[in-house]
Amino acid sequence: MKLVEQANLSADIAHREAIFDRLVEALLSDLQSGEQAKLELTGEQSQFVRFNNARVRQTGCVTDGEISLTLMDDRRNAYRSFPFTGDWEVDWRQASMALAELRQEVPQLPEDPYLVLPAGNATSNDIHTGKLLAPEQVTSAILPDVVGLDFTGIYAAGLQVRAFADSAGQKHWFATESFALDYSLFTADGQAVKGTFAGNEWNAEAYTAKLADSKQQLERLGRSPKAVPRGQYRTYLAPSAVADLLGMFSWGGVSESALQRGDSALTMLQRGEKKLSPHFTLTENFRHGLVPRFNDWGEIAPMELPLIEQGELVNTLINSRTAKEYGKTANGANGIESLRSPDLSPGNLPAAEILQALGTGLYLSNLHYLNWSDRPTGRVTGMTRYACFWVENGEIIAPIENLRFDESLYRCFGDNLVALTTFQEFIPEVGTYDQRSLGGVWAPGILADGFTYTL
Repeated sequence: MKLVEQANLSADIAHREAIFDRLVEALLSDLQSGEQAKLELTGEQSQFVRFNNARVRQTGCVTDGEISLTLMDDRRNAYRSFPFTGDWEVDWRQASMALAELRQEVPQLPEDPYLVLPAGNATSNDIHTGKLLAPEQVTSAILPDVVGLDFTGIYAAGLQVRAFADSAGQKHWFATESFALDYSLFTADGQAVKGTFAGNEWNAEAYTAKLADSKQQLERLGRSPKAVPRGQYRTYLAPSAVADLLGMFSWGGVSESALQRGDSALTMLQRGEKKLSPHFTLTENFRHGLVPRFNDWGEIAPMELPLIEQGELVNTLINSRTAKEYGKTANGANGIESLRSPDLSPGNLPAAEILQALGTGLYLSNLHYLNWSDRPTGRVTGMTRYACFWVENGEIIAPIENLRFDESLYRCFGDNLVALTTFQEFIPEVGTYDQRSLGGVWAPGILADGFTYTL
């Protein structure tokens, strides 16, 4: 990023933080006796470029922000959201209207026995500046490597902001610059290779290397596809596929609330009835600086929180509401007790030895449509997708026709886990619904025996 742009960005961050602080001070000073409140800000300054057939189809920049104001009084609460413009007059007018509406609504609502009220005095200011492509450099940086290919995707980059403040005096400000390129390369008959390239510093050499790997897979997709009968096969799951499976841990997995309700896939792991592989270690790792450590109540999570260590469940994600309801100790989890910065530790399988170690079986680059097929036993079902191959004697033979799998996490991450790769990949959250998503998963690839395919 050019120095003048970096200076302008720093000034804009400071201006928005100053307006947010002023808004917080004015709102909190306007609270009446017995009222408590919290404010949460999401915002971004993003550039979006959409590509189709290796050409730019849409491009533009978005500046957006939203504030959620929650008013609490007599164990009752409600919230209003309104745009955050950075213009004091506009923002204060909207905030005043929201507060007035909430004062009318809150007394009409039922009491919430587990309402978490503002408490503590935690503060933080966490700013991560990146080295992103200047807007005018995006096309020249991305397209030369895909000349002659059917390249489709979206590039999203820029500044993202999250902030929190409450009537107890807690205040947090988080700002980060990042980019994500989510793309696919298509063959003439519609087969596709999918890839993501993301981070907070654009690296041309790493991008070229990533594209070279995708091009190699695209060439292999040109072979006649192989129909694979249902059954159990030795399988290599690339980091993107592993990240999809890890996503299930956020959906009735490591949540303490889900465990308490008997609605978690890890109940048998918690009880000690099952174990995962001693090679499996999953951590909430905020050292990557990709997401804020503060949660919906302004509490700060540990910099690192081990969840599963060498196959054993050592911690769950516990927010203050769950702690209050079940008599637990909160550890800074968010409102839905989901993974925010998961990091699966790597193993000892080098990239150059993956196919040899696989021998004969399936190489899965991506999965989709995942869901629980039997949550109490940790069974997950889904489909193979994008550049999945049949391998014989350590050599890729042919792409496969789509398969449905149905496999237990206790098997593929447990008894049947053969190895994890020595490398990890960052698999970003690429959603842009309502706003750009933050964060992603750090995951290695895994080699598993007897992975079950049902269709």
